[in-house]
Amino acid sequence: MAIAFRNRIALFYSITAAILVLLVFALIYLIVSSGVYSSLDNDLQKEVDDLYTEITVTPAGFSVEKEEWYEKEHNTLDINPIFIQFTDRHGKLSDRSPNLKESKLKYRTLTEDIFYDSLLDDIPVRQAQVPVRFKDTVVGYILVAVPLQDAGNLLYNLKRVLFITYPLLLIILFAVTRLVAGRSIKPVNNIIETAGRISRNTLYERIAYPGNKDELYTLSQTINNLLDRIESAVLREKQFTSDASHELRTPLAVVRGTLEVLIRKPRSQEEFVETIKYCIAETDRINLLVDQLLLLARFESQKEALKVEHTNISVLVLDTLSRNAKAIKEKNIKVETHVAENLYMKTDGYLLSVVLENLVSNAVKYSKPDGIVTLSASAGKGSILLQVTDNGIGIAKEEQQKVFGSFYRSRPDEHIQTKGSGLGLSIVKRICELLDIEITIESELAVGTKVTLTHTT
Repeated sequence: MAIAFRNRIALFYSITAAILVLLVFALIYLIVSSGVYSSLDNDLQKEVDDLYTEITVTPAGFSVEKEEWYEKEHNTLDINPIFIQFTDRHGKLSDRSPNLKESKLKYRTLTEDIFYDSLLDDIPVRQAQVPVRFKDTVVGYILVAVPLQDAGNLLYNLKRVLFITYPLLLIILFAVTRLVAGRSIKPVNNIIETAGRISRNTLYERIAYPGNKDELYTLSQTINNLLDRIESAVLREKQFTSDASHELRTPLAVVRGTLEVLIRKPRSQEEFVETIKYCIAETDRINLLVDQLLLLARFESQKEALKVEHTNISVLVLDTLSRNAKAIKEKNIKVETHVAENLYMKTDGYLLSVVLENLVSNAVKYSKPDGIVTLSASAGKGSILLQVTDNGIGIAKEEQQKVFGSFYRSRPDEHIQTKGSGLGLSIVKRICELLDIEITIESELAVGTKVTLTHTT
């Protein structure tokens, strides 16, 4: 069974804390134990130092004034008695404090001062065995000991307290961590609940931002930005579908109506030919519209792969003019080109040709008969500029940014004779974004339009 997220957080924190607490408890025990033994060793060392001032050392051995043995700690088994024993250099007993009675401290074969744990009649003691020297010769040993019962009880009680406290502390720590983790991930639950409510029809909903600008705030902001993009894409899709269906329905209705009129009564050969040519023109318009819709759809889904290569601008301009030669001739348009020699741009040649095709086609379409269309291309400092200029009908200032929208046409009622789908500049804008080309429009009604493409090299 899966463990809840907050329980996992609490468990991980508790395991980490358990290891740290265990280390702290072990350190506490070691510090207390070291302190207890250090205190006992200091007491033993002090007693040894005092005895050194009271003993008489000879080549045969050493002795102490008998009054020393009648001190309280040497005579009685009080709370913290001190046991003293003297031996010769072979460890044979020579004297002992009265509180030892018939007992003896254990002798060890030693050559240096040392502190160690030992037993006195099965009672734990802390013992020191110190050699006594006469002119660098060991003549005997002083053995001093204190009971370990109090120190042992202290360490035992400390150990028991730590063992009892440890699991209780872990349980409390887990409960507190679980509570804190639950409150900490509350924004995550809010995100889950809000995301669960969002559907295609409720894309306007957004996740509430938490009070602190932390990682959860960033997550909420990222998801809201994603929802903004999704909502925008869905709205574009709805608008695109609506506009596309309308734009396709119109020429189909025209073709259908024309054919219905054609079959209502007998027609002459010339009438049949004229009507069929008209239907073919409308069919071509539908095909062009479908091609543009498919091209725009590929851009919207980001599936168009760029083929970046060094593209000759002069060749691109000549090819574009060649494809528009018929329309240029029909309107007697004068075309001027100002393209720098050997000018290359590192870009997708096909997509750039689509841009130029649309711009030149628009310039010719909206130019007056006998008008002038100018194409120029030059290299500046760190950039390449391409410009298409005409002296046609122009675009109103308030419409100059709207012309990049899908199916938008400037004042179509005033230019019924000019056919178009309103997708050309939308495609141009999208391609320019893909190619990192900045596009700007300068236009004035009844004066003309200049479109500038700027590509940073």
